[in-house]
Amino acid sequence: MGKIIAIANQKGGVGKTTTAINLAASLAVLEYKTLLIDADPQANSTSGVGFDPKNIKTSIYECIMDEANPKDIILTTDTPNLYILPAHIDLVGAEIELVKLPNREYMMKNSLSKIKDDFDFIIIDCNPSLGLITINSLTASDSVIIPVQCEYFALEGMGKLLNTIKIVQSNLNPNLDIEGILLTMYDSRLRLSNQVVEEVKTHFQQMVFDTIIQRNTKLGEAPSFGKTIIMYDASGKASVNYLNLAREILQKNGLTKISNEDRMIDVEEEEEEEGFQG
Repeated sequence: MGKIIAIANQKGGVGKTTTAINLAASLAVLEYKTLLIDADPQANSTSGVGFDPKNIKTSIYECIMDEANPKDIILTTDTPNLYILPAHIDLVGAEIELVKLPNREYMMKNSLSKIKDDFDFIIIDCNPSLGLITINSLTASDSVIIPVQCEYFALEGMGKLLNTIKIVQSNLNPNLDIEGILLTMYDSRLRLSNQVVEEVKTHFQQMVFDTIIQRNTKLGEAPSFGKTIIMYDASGKASVNYLNLAREILQKNGLTKISNEDRMIDVEEEEEEEGFQG
Protein backbone atom coordinates (compact mmCIF):
# COMPACT_ATOMS: atom_id res chain seq x y z
CA MET A 1 0.00 0.00 0.00
CA GLY A 2 1.44 3.37 -1.03
CA LYS A 3 2.10 6.28 1.26
CA ILE A 4 0.31 9.54 0.44
CA ILE A 5 2.25 12.72 1.27
CA ALA A 6 0.76 16.20 0.86
CA ILE A 7 3.02 19.20 0.20
CA ALA A 8 1.17 22.09 1.82
CA ASN A 9 1.61 25.74 2.68
CA GLN A 10 -0.98 28.46 2.13
CA LYS A 11 1.81 30.91 1.32
CA GLY A 12 2.86 31.13 -2.32
CA GLY A 13 6.45 31.16 -3.51
CA VAL A 14 7.85 28.87 -0.81
CA GLY A 15 8.95 26.08 -3.16
CA LYS A 16 5.82 23.95 -2.71
CA THR A 17 5.32 22.95 -6.33
CA THR A 18 9.07 22.72 -6.93
CA THR A 19 9.29 20.32 -4.00
CA ALA A 20 6.28 18.25 -5.07
CA ILE A 21 7.65 17.76 -8.59
CA ASN A 22 11.24 17.04 -7.66
CA LEU A 23 10.61 14.93 -4.56
CA ALA A 24 8.28 12.77 -6.65
CA ALA A 25 10.90 12.55 -9.41
CA SER A 26 13.65 11.67 -6.92
CA LEU A 27 11.60 8.87 -5.38
CA ALA A 28 10.87 7.63 -8.90
CA VAL A 29 14.54 7.48 -9.98
CA LEU A 30 15.25 5.62 -6.74
CA GLU A 31 12.94 2.97 -8.24
CA TYR A 32 9.81 3.67 -6.21
CA LYS A 33 6.69 3.85 -8.36
CA THR A 34 5.43 7.36 -7.68
CA LEU A 35 2.30 9.32 -8.56
CA LEU A 36 2.32 13.12 -8.52
CA ILE A 37 -1.13 14.64 -8.01
CA ASP A 38 -1.63 18.23 -9.13
CA ALA A 39 -4.29 19.59 -6.77
CA ASP A 40 -3.64 23.24 -7.69
CA PRO A 41 -5.82 24.99 -10.33
CA GLN A 42 -2.69 26.77 -11.60
CA ALA A 43 -1.58 23.33 -12.86
CA ASN A 44 2.11 24.13 -12.44
CA SER A 45 2.98 20.54 -11.53
CA THR A 46 1.24 19.40 -14.69
CA SER A 47 3.23 21.76 -16.92
CA GLY A 48 6.37 21.16 -14.84
CA VAL A 49 6.53 17.52 -15.95
CA GLY A 50 5.90 18.28 -19.60
CA PHE A 51 2.13 18.50 -20.17
CA ASP A 52 0.26 21.55 -21.44
CA PRO A 53 -2.74 22.11 -19.12
CA LYS A 54 -4.67 23.53 -22.09
CA ASN A 55 -4.58 20.07 -23.66
CA ILE A 56 -5.76 18.28 -20.53
CA LYS A 57 -9.32 17.03 -21.09
CA THR A 58 -9.82 15.09 -17.86
CA SER A 59 -8.10 15.82 -14.56
CA ILE A 60 -8.25 15.51 -10.79
CA TYR A 61 -11.43 17.62 -11.04
CA GLU A 62 -13.35 14.75 -12.66
CA CYS A 63 -12.05 12.38 -9.97
CA ILE A 64 -13.30 14.59 -7.16
CA MET A 65 -16.54 15.92 -8.62
CA ASP A 66 -17.66 13.24 -11.09
CA GLU A 67 -16.18 10.17 -9.36
CA ALA A 68 -14.14 9.32 -12.46
CA ASN A 69 -11.64 6.49 -11.98
CA PRO A 70 -8.13 8.00 -11.57
CA LYS A 71 -6.68 5.00 -13.43
CA ASP A 72 -8.27 6.35 -16.62
CA ILE A 73 -6.73 9.82 -16.17
CA ILE A 74 -3.18 9.16 -14.94
CA LEU A 75 -0.45 10.09 -17.45
CA THR A 76 3.06 8.68 -17.84
CA THR A 77 5.92 11.21 -17.68
CA ASP A 78 9.40 11.14 -19.24
CA THR A 79 10.89 10.29 -15.84
CA PRO A 80 10.96 6.51 -15.27
CA ASN A 81 8.49 5.36 -12.55
CA LEU A 82 6.88 8.83 -12.35
CA TYR A 83 3.22 9.34 -13.22
CA ILE A 84 0.92 12.33 -12.87
CA LEU A 85 -2.74 12.90 -12.16
CA PRO A 86 -3.00 16.31 -13.84
CA ALA A 87 -4.90 19.48 -12.97
CA HIS A 88 -6.96 21.88 -15.04
CA ILE A 89 -8.33 25.37 -14.42
CA ASP A 90 -11.75 23.74 -13.81
CA LEU A 91 -10.43 22.83 -10.36
CA VAL A 92 -11.17 26.43 -9.31
CA GLY A 93 -14.88 25.61 -9.47
CA ALA A 94 -14.49 22.59 -7.22
CA GLU A 95 -13.98 24.81 -4.18
CA ILE A 96 -17.50 26.19 -4.66
CA GLU A 97 -19.14 22.97 -5.84
CA LEU A 98 -17.81 20.95 -2.90
CA VAL A 99 -19.56 23.16 -0.35
CA LYS A 100 -22.98 21.69 -1.09
CA LEU A 101 -21.91 18.04 -1.10
CA PRO A 102 -22.28 15.60 1.82
CA ASN A 103 -18.95 14.25 3.08
CA ARG A 104 -17.29 16.97 1.02
CA GLU A 105 -13.96 16.60 2.85
CA TYR A 106 -13.61 12.94 1.82
CA MET A 107 -14.05 13.19 -1.95
CA MET A 108 -10.34 12.97 -2.77
CA LYS A 109 -9.76 10.20 -0.23
CA ASN A 110 -12.53 8.13 -1.80
CA SER A 111 -11.01 8.66 -5.23
CA LEU A 112 -7.44 7.80 -4.21
CA SER A 113 -8.57 4.62 -2.46
CA LYS A 114 -8.98 3.15 -5.96
CA ILE A 115 -5.27 3.56 -6.78
CA LYS A 116 -3.38 3.72 -3.48
CA ASP A 117 -2.22 0.13 -3.76
CA ASP A 118 -0.81 0.75 -7.25
CA PHE A 119 1.99 3.08 -6.10
CA ASP A 120 4.78 3.16 -3.54
CA PHE A 121 4.34 6.92 -3.01
CA ILE A 122 1.67 9.44 -3.92
CA ILE A 123 2.74 13.09 -3.66
CA ILE A 124 0.02 15.77 -3.65
CA ASP A 125 0.86 19.34 -4.68
CA CYS A 126 -1.72 21.27 -2.67
CA ASN A 127 -3.47 24.49 -3.57
CA PRO A 128 -1.76 27.53 -1.92
CA SER A 129 -4.74 28.13 0.35
CA LEU A 130 -6.50 26.42 3.22
CA GLY A 131 -9.71 25.82 1.26
CA LEU A 132 -11.66 22.65 0.64
CA ILE A 133 -9.24 21.23 -1.94
CA THR A 134 -6.39 21.46 0.57
CA ILE A 135 -8.61 20.01 3.30
CA ASN A 136 -9.45 17.14 0.94
CA SER A 137 -5.75 16.60 0.27
CA LEU A 138 -4.89 16.49 3.98
CA THR A 139 -7.80 14.19 4.72
CA ALA A 140 -6.59 11.79 2.03
CA SER A 141 -2.93 11.86 3.12
CA ASP A 142 -0.86 9.84 5.53
CA SER A 143 1.48 12.77 6.20
CA VAL A 144 2.28 16.33 5.20
CA ILE A 145 5.50 18.14 4.31
CA ILE A 146 5.56 21.88 5.02
CA PRO A 147 8.03 23.88 2.89
CA VAL A 148 9.36 27.04 4.59
CA GLN A 149 11.52 29.50 2.67
CA CYS A 150 14.70 30.83 4.29
CA GLU A 151 13.55 34.42 3.97
CA TYR A 152 11.99 37.19 6.03
CA PHE A 153 8.54 36.32 7.48
CA ALA A 154 9.40 32.62 7.06
CA LEU A 155 7.19 31.60 9.98
CA GLU A 156 4.34 33.91 8.99
CA GLY A 157 1.16 31.87 8.64
CA MET A 158 2.70 28.71 10.10
CA GLY A 159 0.45 28.89 13.14
CA LYS A 160 -2.66 28.98 10.96
CA LEU A 161 -1.45 26.04 8.86
CA LEU A 162 -0.53 23.95 11.90
CA ASN A 163 -3.93 24.74 13.43
CA THR A 164 -5.62 23.54 10.23
CA ILE A 165 -3.59 20.33 10.39
CA LYS A 166 -4.66 19.82 14.02
CA ILE A 167 -8.32 20.31 13.06
CA VAL A 168 -7.97 17.73 10.27
CA GLN A 169 -6.28 15.33 12.72
CA SER A 170 -9.04 15.81 15.29
CA ASN A 171 -12.07 15.67 13.02
CA LEU A 172 -11.24 14.10 9.67
CA ASN A 173 -7.98 12.14 9.60
CA PRO A 174 -6.56 11.05 12.96
CA ASN A 175 -3.71 9.21 11.20
CA LEU A 176 -2.29 12.35 9.56
CA ASP A 177 1.33 12.95 10.61
CA ILE A 178 3.69 15.81 9.92
CA GLU A 179 6.38 14.18 7.79
CA GLY A 180 8.58 17.19 8.34
CA ILE A 181 9.27 20.88 7.79
CA LEU A 182 11.48 21.51 4.77
CA LEU A 183 13.69 24.60 4.56
CA THR A 184 13.88 25.93 0.99
CA MET A 185 15.64 28.73 -0.92
CA TYR A 186 18.65 28.60 1.36
CA ASP A 187 21.64 30.80 0.48
CA SER A 188 24.63 30.22 2.75
CA ARG A 189 26.03 33.64 1.79
CA LEU A 190 23.12 35.45 3.43
CA ARG A 191 23.04 36.01 7.16
CA LEU A 192 19.24 36.06 7.03
CA SER A 193 19.11 32.53 5.59
CA ASN A 194 21.24 31.21 8.41
CA GLN A 195 19.14 33.06 10.99
CA VAL A 196 15.94 31.56 9.59
CA VAL A 197 17.43 28.03 9.67
CA GLU A 198 18.40 28.52 13.30
CA GLU A 199 15.01 29.98 14.23
CA VAL A 200 12.99 27.23 12.54
CA LYS A 201 15.14 24.48 14.06
CA THR A 202 14.82 26.10 17.49
CA HIS A 203 11.03 26.28 17.20
CA PHE A 204 10.37 22.87 15.64
CA GLN A 205 13.47 20.81 16.48
CA GLN A 206 13.08 17.18 15.30
CA MET A 207 10.24 18.11 12.93
CA VAL A 208 12.74 19.82 10.60
CA PHE A 209 14.37 17.77 7.83
CA ASP A 210 18.16 17.57 7.87
CA THR A 211 18.05 18.25 4.12
CA ILE A 212 17.91 21.92 3.15
CA ILE A 213 17.02 22.94 -0.41
CA GLN A 214 19.52 25.52 -1.61
CA ARG A 215 18.62 28.42 -3.85
CA ASN A 216 19.40 27.42 -7.41
CA THR A 217 18.73 28.98 -10.82
CA LYS A 218 18.22 25.64 -12.54
CA LEU A 219 15.25 24.87 -10.30
CA GLY A 220 13.58 27.88 -11.88
CA GLU A 221 14.66 26.96 -15.40
CA ALA A 222 13.63 23.29 -15.43
CA PRO A 223 9.81 23.81 -15.44
CA SER A 224 10.03 26.08 -18.49
CA PHE A 225 11.36 23.05 -20.37
CA GLY A 226 8.71 20.77 -18.86
CA LYS A 227 11.37 18.80 -17.02
CA THR A 228 12.08 17.75 -13.46
CA ILE A 229 15.43 18.83 -12.06
CA ILE A 230 16.60 15.21 -12.29
CA MET A 231 16.01 15.20 -16.06
CA TYR A 232 17.26 18.76 -16.58
CA ASP A 233 20.42 18.81 -14.45
CA ALA A 234 21.00 15.34 -13.05
CA SER A 235 24.41 16.02 -11.51
CA GLY A 236 23.66 19.51 -10.21
CA LYS A 237 23.30 20.75 -6.67
CA ALA A 238 19.49 20.91 -6.79
CA SER A 239 19.21 17.27 -7.90
CA VAL A 240 21.46 16.23 -5.05
CA ASN A 241 19.31 18.21 -2.59
CA TYR A 242 16.09 16.50 -3.65
CA LEU A 243 17.68 13.06 -3.80
CA ASN A 244 18.87 13.66 -0.24
CA LEU A 245 15.32 14.58 0.77
CA ALA A 246 13.97 11.43 -0.86
CA ARG A 247 16.59 9.30 0.91
CA GLU A 248 15.77 10.97 4.23
CA ILE A 249 12.07 10.19 3.79
CA LEU A 250 12.86 6.58 2.88
CA GLN A 251 15.07 6.32 5.96
CA LYS A 252 12.36 7.80 8.17
CA ASN A 253 9.83 5.31 6.85
CA GLY A 254 12.11 2.32 7.27
CA LEU A 255 12.36 1.68 3.53
CA THR A 256 16.15 1.66 3.30
CA LYS A 257 19.02 0.21 5.27
CA ILE A 258 21.20 3.28 4.73
CA SER A 259 22.70 4.39 8.05
CA ASN A 260 21.98 7.85 9.41
CA GLU A 261 25.62 8.79 8.92
CA ASP A 262 25.66 7.73 5.27
CA ARG A 263 22.23 8.86 4.18
CA MET A 264 23.29 12.35 3.03
CA ILE A 265 25.25 13.12 -0.10
CA ASP A 266 27.67 16.00 0.35
CA VAL A 267 26.90 19.11 -1.68
CA GLU A 268 29.81 21.35 -2.53
CA GLU A 269 29.22 24.97 -1.69
CA GLU A 270 29.50 27.13 -4.78
CA GLU A 271 28.79 30.72 -5.64
CA GLU A 272 25.60 30.82 -7.67
CA GLU A 273 23.26 33.44 -8.96
CA GLU A 274 19.97 33.57 -7.08
CA GLY A 275 17.04 31.93 -8.82
CA PHE A 276 13.31 31.61 -8.42
CA GLN A 277 11.48 28.66 -6.95
CA GLY A 278 7.71 28.51 -7.12
